[in-house]
Amino acid sequence: MGYTGTYKGKEISVLGSGLGIPSIGIYSYELFNFYGVENIIRIGSAGAISTDLHIGDVVIGMGACTDSNYPSQFGMPGTFAPIASYPLLKQAVAAAEELGYNYSVGNILSSDVFYTEDPDCLKKWQKMGVLAVEMESAGLYCNAARAGKNALCLLTISDCPFTGEATTAEERQTKFTQMMEIALRLG
Repeated sequence: MGYTGTYKGKEISVLGSGLGIPSIGIYSYELFNFYGVENIIRIGSAGAISTDLHIGDVVIGMGACTDSNYPSQFGMPGTFAPIASYPLLKQAVAAAEELGYNYSVGNILSSDVFYTEDPDCLKKWQKMGVLAVEMESAGLYCNAARAGKNALCLLTISDCPFTGEATTAEERQTKFTQMMEIALRLG
């Protein structure tokens, strides 16, 4: 499902990407390669891994660690590190600063697993300085890199597995607007 319209005179399309790397992998591949889209900015919720993050904070995903096998399809002779496009990242930081929003920039985790059998899984990522966990950005960043296009992930913290803090579905639906306001200033 998608919508196209204008915002302050600029054409903007808003599309659902589905859940997980396979879903966003299909959508972003087609948008970049079949429809000539130059910039994709993913917005969504994330769980805090860093104890410095709190409900409602914005995270700008500079890099996307992953437990997914998605990057292996590119046949790299090593481990590919999916990262955001710097021009979009720079614009997002400037927009967050201008708007006065509380934000963090850094590595996020794109996981294929929502419920894990390893109770220490997120603690291991935390030790490596990873800020938050979500399920799509690594696939998006891989596809953008391969297509020579731009991608960025903007997240709002919806919960913290370490503290038990969590938002309601209604709060996620109505109050997570800061990442959207940042995204609308990009590109």
